[in-house]
Amino acid sequence: MQMKMKPISTLPADAGVGLVVCVMLVMLAACNTPAGAPQANSEPVAPSQVSDFDTLYSQNCAGCHGAEGRGGASIALANPAYLAIVDETTVHTIVAKGIHGTSMPAFSQRAGGMLTEEQINVITSEIFSRWGRKGILDGANPPSYGAKAAGNADHGQLVFGTYCASCHGSEGRGTPKGSAITNDSFLALVSDQELRTIVINGRPELGAPDWRSNVPGHPMTDQEITDVVAWLASRRAQNPGQPYSAMNFAQSTAQHSEKKDVN
Repeated sequence: MQMKMKPISTLPADAGVGLVVCVMLVMLAACNTPAGAPQANSEPVAPSQVSDFDTLYSQNCAGCHGAEGRGGASIALANPAYLAIVDETTVHTIVAKGIHGTSMPAFSQRAGGMLTEEQINVITSEIFSRWGRKGILDGANPPSYGAKAAGNADHGQLVFGTYCASCHGSEGRGTPKGSAITNDSFLALVSDQELRTIVINGRPELGAPDWRSNVPGHPMTDQEITDVVAWLASRRAQNPGQPYSAMNFAQSTAQHSEKKDVN
């Protein structure tokens, strides 16, 4: 005796027709685009043609200066006080040519970088237009961006003790409140101008005050800033190599011996 198996489910009579129609429509749509042709808006932009600030900044600057210019391994660019002291031409030059002997590379194609002059113009102008603030230093008598006179390292050590030691220690080796700024590796990676920039503008993203706020009511003078930078620079290893600390110890010992001989 044979038993007829009843199907579990059946499609409506017109379901198969609808499925065939859908497949044909998809095939017709595909035929409208030639094989291998790019889709609309799919062609990549050449690196030299990128003109969007957000893209240029994130690809070239954010690694050191942080997202949105908030700071990272290097200073925050979104610092209105800094942008009020430095001028746009100087920033353009730094971006284009870099700072020799430091971690700041040259980005201009003329200097071996990847960016065109137009792209550097975009980065520079947008930094000031987005993050600058007119009048931020009105009445503050700010120091100059660059040193106007030679620094006195001996006086700079006294200045450091007054304005900086409470956070960084008497010899700049760091405390729980502040980092070691006479660290050999740090000094080997920054120029004297970068040290001056940090002393003037602080590192607000790290809680370090600017030149006005180290000692409340007593902003640092231009010459005091110059002198403290001279002292910090005197702690730098003359011939970077390993071990830095041993080199600095030898330099410091030699300097003390010279002073004794003079006295």
